Amino acid sequence: MWKAKSRLCKILFAGFVGTCITLSSWSALAAEAWQLPDYGMIMADKEKQAYVAEKMGKLFQPRANLPKTASGQTKKSNFAAPNGWEYKVLNLGNLPVEQLNNPAATSQRIVLQFHGGGYINSLGDGHRLFCVKQMVLTDARSGYIVDYRTAPENTYPAALEDAIRAYENILAKGADPRDIVVFGDSAGGNLALELSLYLREHNMPQPGAMVLASPWATFETDLPSRNENADRDLILGKINPRMYNEILNPSYGKGLSPNDVRLSPMYANLAGLPPMLIQAGGYELFLDESIALAQKAAADGTAVTLTVYPGMSHDFALLLPELDDSVKSFKEIRDFVDRYMEK
Repeated sequence: MWKAKSRLCKILFAGFVGTCITLSSWSALAAEAWQLPDYGMIMADKEKQAYVAEKMGKLFQPRANLPKTASGQTKKSNFAAPNGWEYKVLNLGNLPVEQLNNPAATSQRIVLQFHGGGYINSLGDGHRLFCVKQMVLTDARSGYIVDYRTAPENTYPAALEDAIRAYENILAKGADPRDIVVFGDSAGGNLALELSLYLREHNMPQPGAMVLASPWATFETDLPSRNENADRDLILGKINPRMYNEILNPSYGKGLSPNDVRLSPMYANLAGLPPMLIQAGGYELFLDESIALAQKAAADGTAVTLTVYPGMSHDFALLLPELDDSVKSFKEIRDFVDRYMEK
């Protein structure tokens, strides 16, 4: 375990306002609510990498695209909200925002999720299920999943504009911003940071906390981990050519320099942002920038914790929740939010 010198930055190496114009509900068979397990699958590194390579290799095999709707979203969703939960779709102008409500929650917390996918993938069921887990971990009463516009059709600042609209809509409902915890993985982590920078610049209230999983903190491509982990990252590396090539040539940032703070928040002034938890894999492409982001936040006076999970690839908790590393990351999220946010 290694800790940065700043008392505000704890870096750990883990050993183990838009207006709603329409409202609709999606019908789906109820499902049992997810529960945080005590532990997950424990394997030696070599065995673990073989397991991940086999599973991800099958996942990333080329597949025919599902039929699309006029808005570009897949027509079919197999998502089922947990028993007793409410699930509905808000349309804020042309922005779909999916809302989950858990009447059994004991807090007023609100999850606001920005999904990953290189700014080119639309919202999928994996992130809907991820939001359920995030709500269980934080004991959140409500969760909002933003299906923001994606590239290459929509470049910067389209996704940011959608994030702002969703956040403003939550505030317009009377929510206390201190009850909001923003979750962002990969490109969603980039978007979460850019939203907070916008809020600060426009004297708007910040959320209570921010949880970033493998955040895409710079559009630059020459950091050492981008090369050294190209083969070892079994989720975002060369095993996944579509996403790997997108990271090398990001379409969302068209017309902007890769180190522009509007694309690369690790170069921005991070003072005044909410407490942030950054989780990264030791084998992932974004390892170096996750560390640099944490160090910059600490230097700017923002409370930040970075935990690096050795041997893990990009966004591992999303795609490999059965592993013990992922279970540990879930417990860390629960404890982090409890430490910084009131119920």
